[in-house]
Amino acid sequence: MKHINTKEAFNQVIQSEKPVIVKFYADWCPDCKRMDMFIGDILETYKDYQWYEVNSDEIEGLAQTYEVMGIPSLLIFKNGEKIAHQHSAYTKTPEEVTAFLEKELA
Repeated sequence: MKHINTKEAFNQVIQSEKPVIVKFYADWCPDCKRMDMFIGDILETYKDYQWYEVNSDEIEGLAQTYEVMGIPSLLIFKNGEKIAHQHSAYTKTPEEVTAFLEKELA
């Protein structure tokens, strides 16, 4: 998973014609650390997609712009538009994350 630390880099990444997956997280977030323990297998399953991560505390206003109210959250972008968003309440298990990706990337 590639780390994005500027708004410019983020805006460039989301312009992809193929869906890209962006994880919003923070260093202090216990649910984010829990997700990190299981996300590796999911990354392997969905290795045909580009994965990125954004620390919500690093890029001011970005989480607000894309309505990220809790972390971790997974957002899918294509051609500069947010096409899917899985809020933090539904990213606590590998099954929830996989079901979201299966539905949105089918």
